[in-house]
Amino acid sequence: MSQADASMQIELSSGKRQKIKLQQALLRFESPEPQELMDWAQAQQDGIELDLLWEFAPDDEFGFEHLAAEYYGSCTDARQQAAVLLRLYGAPHYFSRRGKGRFRKAAPEVLQAALAGIARRQELERRIDADALELEQGRCPPAIAERIYALLFKPDKNGAEYKSLALAMRRSGKGALQLLREAGAIASPWRFHMQRFLLEYFPRGTGFAEQALPRPTAEELPLAEVRAFSIDDSATTEIDDALSLRALPDGGTLVGIHIAAPALALERDSAWDLAARQRMSTVYMPGDKITMLPEALVQAFTLAEGSQPPALSLYVDFDPQWRMRGHDTRVERVPIVANLRHDLLDAAVTEESLTADPAAQPYPCAAELAQLWRLAQVLKAGREQVRGRPERNAGVDYSFRVDGLEQGEEHARVDIVPRRRGAPLDLIVAEMMILANATWGGWLAELGLPAIYRSQSGMGANLRTRMGTRAAPHQGLGVAQYAWCTSPLRRYADLVNQGQLIAAARHGRTAALAAPYRPKDAQLFAVVGAFEEAYKAYADFQRGMERYWTLRYLRQQGIAQADASVLREGLVRVDGMPLVLAALGAQDLPRGTRVRLGFGEADLVTLEQPCHVLQLLQDTAAPEQAPEAAEADEEESLAGGLQLAVDAAEAPEAADAAQSGAEAGGSAAADATSQAASGEDDAPAEQPAQHAAPHLHAGMPAADGN
Repeated sequence: MSQADASMQIELSSGKRQKIKLQQALLRFESPEPQELMDWAQAQQDGIELDLLWEFAPDDEFGFEHLAAEYYGSCTDARQQAAVLLRLYGAPHYFSRRGKGRFRKAAPEVLQAALAGIARRQELERRIDADALELEQGRCPPAIAERIYALLFKPDKNGAEYKSLALAMRRSGKGALQLLREAGAIASPWRFHMQRFLLEYFPRGTGFAEQALPRPTAEELPLAEVRAFSIDDSATTEIDDALSLRALPDGGTLVGIHIAAPALALERDSAWDLAARQRMSTVYMPGDKITMLPEALVQAFTLAEGSQPPALSLYVDFDPQWRMRGHDTRVERVPIVANLRHDLLDAAVTEESLTADPAAQPYPCAAELAQLWRLAQVLKAGREQVRGRPERNAGVDYSFRVDGLEQGEEHARVDIVPRRRGAPLDLIVAEMMILANATWGGWLAELGLPAIYRSQSGMGANLRTRMGTRAAPHQGLGVAQYAWCTSPLRRYADLVNQGQLIAAARHGRTAALAAPYRPKDAQLFAVVGAFEEAYKAYADFQRGMERYWTLRYLRQQGIAQADASVLREGLVRVDGMPLVLAALGAQDLPRGTRVRLGFGEADLVTLEQPCHVLQLLQDTAAPEQAPEAAEADEEESLAGGLQLAVDAAEAPEAADAAQSGAEAGGSAAADATSQAASGEDDAPAEQPAQHAAPHLHAGMPAADGN
């Protein structure tokens, strides 16, 4: 429109006028009209051969109008110059920019590398498209099949396989899991659940590194004058607690609680201590387990029948009325005379047999069990007095037994064995372990030694269970403090606490100078956080696998109907098995209503079991339960549903990016079933088959330390 010495006034195609500097004007022309020029240049530029343009270009820096003259001839018009300018800007691998309208051609070797990169990207895009097409057609490309678990649970969004999956999802409208299942990529639901867990927590496998095993120094320890026996399940191989009794001259009793002592050999930060710290706990699941320590090391310290293994022993002195008079801790060797088994003795060891003549009983250690039964009742009553209400012993726990899994999951047989909660043997073990954990926790606090504690406080929805390094009351158990100390072969927190206890037993008041962990040790805080995270993840996995095998049990037994009790909000608990489901038709029924359910086809991958109410077995709800029982029902955790890292919310945007070769996303297969609200129990709701004593009380951790 007008021009000054250093600027000009221009008019845009929109009609807006603008002042610009002269150096911003790259091309001036009288005709054609600007829009006509741009349309012609846009269409013409694609026909300009880049290789030829690159050959014509001088080696030094040049202007676009110079190269246009070389390409078209000396008499170039504005349209041709604009076409060359656009072509230069669109080929940065051929020409680098040196200023407004100024360029320099790339060196031959740089150009070849850039062209090779472009070819690779084009080939990758073709592969992404081809793999996506295969998935849509119900076939799984080998590259995706090899990385299926990583794709679903730990995806690399820049990977070609991820982009192929996202593109297939966008074009087909199906979720990631549905596509992969239809393509035959998930042949084994059991393997699917195992692999997704191992990918997250055992990416390098479940084996142990090749390194020398430490040897227990049992020969140096004194031999205890006791006859100790353990109480565990038949499947338990990590036997880490045993009991003994000795009559005192005044009519009192010296009760011994003996714990396997691997901390004698596993010094802090040693190779095997680090290996245990990495795992934090044994992982339990029906039919299998992943141990915290290697089998050879476990066998060196387990309290096996007929052996004299090293142990950390707590001796508690009780008067004739079972009042505690004192306690003593020793590091010693303990003769183990028997390994009693729950599943073989529960039917024989009853309340009636324990109050009858011990000599007339057919099971071993009858006299000792009778005394321990009386002591357990006294200890339980004392804790209930502190709690302010009795513990709930009603209910059933379940053990899973899986046979034939080595031949494949389809050939495996699962049996679900109910066990009455609060059976005599369970109660004996529970109370002895609570006694040991509370007593040792208080002793460590008295000596000023840090340890790993579990505390609990609050009411109702505000009830909180915490782990920390300072002693604090555990409201649910009714004890002044509670430190996990009784399962050092299976839990790293117990192993750490045992190291502190051994230092206390050997050095007394000066133990803080010799203990593995000193007060305010930063690493101990790190252990607490890592242990909590791992322990919760392992418990969630255990519940998921128990749900998987429960659904297999329904299929194996051909169970199409079952009775159940309504919990809340449409959730029901199925009779005779550890299964809580969302039932269609139960949403408006009162808590405790008895119903008969009809089952649909279970999905063993997503762990969903469709069911609906067939019949009301009673018109009114069952009698109102006690408050604690209601809390215990609500804390039953559900493992239903499946969450994928390929998130549904990211799928549309990520898939669009995948189509253009950018990052890709996916979708989730199904919503997870709602989990029940957490209650006051600080242990998993279901117990593994390897447990010595399943859930005995509604407000206590597993008694044997599991």
